[in-house]
Amino acid sequence: MARRQAGGGPRWLPWLVALLPLAVPPAAAPAACPSACYCVATPELVQCRYERLEEPPRELPAAVHNLTIAGSNLSVLTRAAFAARPLRDLRLLRLRHDNIHTIEDMALQGLPALRTLDLSHNPLLSVAAGAFAGAPLLSTLQLNQALLAAPLEEQLALALRNLSLRRLELAGNALQALPAALLPPGLEELDLRNNSLQRLAAAELRSLDAPELRGLRLSLGSNPLSCDCGLRPFLVWLRGAAANRGADARSLRCAGPAALRGTALLRLRPEALACAGGEPAELESSYVFFGIVLALIGVVFLMVLYLNRRGIKRWLHNLREACRDQMEGYHYRYEQDADPRCAGTPGL
Repeated sequence: MARRQAGGGPRWLPWLVALLPLAVPPAAAPAACPSACYCVATPELVQCRYERLEEPPRELPAAVHNLTIAGSNLSVLTRAAFAARPLRDLRLLRLRHDNIHTIEDMALQGLPALRTLDLSHNPLLSVAAGAFAGAPLLSTLQLNQALLAAPLEEQLALALRNLSLRRLELAGNALQALPAALLPPGLEELDLRNNSLQRLAAAELRSLDAPELRGLRLSLGSNPLSCDCGLRPFLVWLRGAAANRGADARSLRCAGPAALRGTALLRLRPEALACAGGEPAELESSYVFFGIVLALIGVVFLMVLYLNRRGIKRWLHNLREACRDQMEGYHYRYEQDADPRCAGTPGL
């Protein structure tokens, strides 16, 4: 009897275990991924790659945080392009290789939490002034190889004016000058790698030293920097700011002239950079100094002449009178020698 009580249990226990799941309400099933996309691990990360979409998917999970659409044919981002379903938690939006050429006003409406937008590798032709107005928290904008189809500096300047960007990427856009109009106040990182920059002029460096851009870090790798006399202002700036302004200053190399190709910029001295086809910088400096000295001597000489103009005038008058007396003496002697009556007779 005791053995049966030790080995057995209540007969109703298995029924209780079987009926327990029915007493617990089922958890809400996560939203399904769009048919043309797939979710990575959770619905919070959605990727739509090379599905040739012509518009953003409309059945996106409401809880999505990161959305990637790549290799499609979106062409035009219309007003509220992602507002078919509220995406209040979307923070990162990647739209690479999507053949986007136009971004209309309020295209990002309905994305209040968006912080990073990647539009790289799109042939942008038109960007409306209010293109990014629907994303007030946008802090990172990536436009790598997106400005090759048309000059968009003025349009982008209007579109970025009310944003608080912290990072702007413009790599691979064949830029030949610093796009100063695209630098909003408070910008902290600017990526200009793989462009066509040969130098930064003094005026461009002054714009970087503006109070609202004092914390800006600049990336300039893979640019064809020309290490001639035109690079001196930038080299001076870089030497003074390399610790906190040049993000990749130690890796910058000369692309020309041939004698300096591959040389690290920070190993050069500004005064050692020569102009193309000109004299070495040291000799040019000597010529400049010599010219300044001669100019100062000339100025001092003219000042002395001006201050002593009366004495000099008197001295010139006396000198003229002395010369006149001397010439009259010579003339008198000539007349005396030429007079036959005064000619001497031969001695007896």
